[in-house]
Amino acid sequence: MTFQESIKVCFNKYVDFSGRASRSEYWWFALFVIVGYIVLSQVSHWLYYLFALGTLLPQLAAASRRLHDTNRSGWWQLIALIPLIGTIVLIVFLAQEGSSSSEGAQA
Repeated sequence: MTFQESIKVCFNKYVDFSGRASRSEYWWFALFVIVGYIVLSQVSHWLYYLFALGTLLPQLAAASRRLHDTNRSGWWQLIALIPLIGTIVLIVFLAQEGSSSSEGAQA
């Protein structure tokens, strides 16, 4: 999946927490969000906050779909609330290869 395709898919599935997301879909969208944060924080704090609010739900939905692809529940995102270790564990989960089976936790 290309950079532009992943952005389109993630915004088209704005609050769709079901299904699966490939690694490329998730990480291209994550790159878009990070670059957006960096650029807009230099331009205007108001634009930064608007962008952050506008991409919050798509980020959560894309991460949830990515975790579903690794046969984990989207609720695993809450592990990031544990300082440092939780974020590292979540990044490892999001970076793992997806499974081809449709079994697993998708709640």
